Amino acid sequence: MRIISSYLVIILMSFTAISQLHAEENADLHAAIKAFDDAYTNNDVESYFNFYVDDATVYVGGEVRVDMAAYHEMWIALMAAGGGVELNDMSDPQVQVMPSGDFAISTSFINNHTRSPEGVMSKSRAYETDVWQKIDGQWKIISLHYSGISEEE
Repeated sequence: MRIISSYLVIILMSFTAISQLHAEENADLHAAIKAFDDAYTNNDVESYFNFYVDDATVYVGGEVRVDMAAYHEMWIALMAAGGGVELNDMSDPQVQVMPSGDFAISTSFINNHTRSPEGVMSKSRAYETDVWQKIDGQWKIISLHYSGISEEE
């Protein structure tokens, strides 16, 4: 019995070590995800857009994919006119890193409040999926899908 207990301790210790290793390996990814969310939440347009590759595929609840240049210009205009994000809370974040270590998928539920330039507040819930790729040592978003969730869901 003592031998079995010893083996269990060794196995559990190795799982802990592997978990810590992966957490350390992916610390830069988790930092990028947090910085991306913080930039959006704080209306830091340039920092927010620096996380995207130029030709990112972005779908934000409409019927067509977003043109990145137009999306960027829309955010600049929104900020200049006095609009912006008031709240962007993420919940149930999940991150999956591909075995190659240079691709990841992050998902979360979003509780979002925005303010129009006229001061009108909009509240929404959504589910967001971000596809990240490590390019030249930096994590970048190559695809983002943001879908609204109705109040009934």
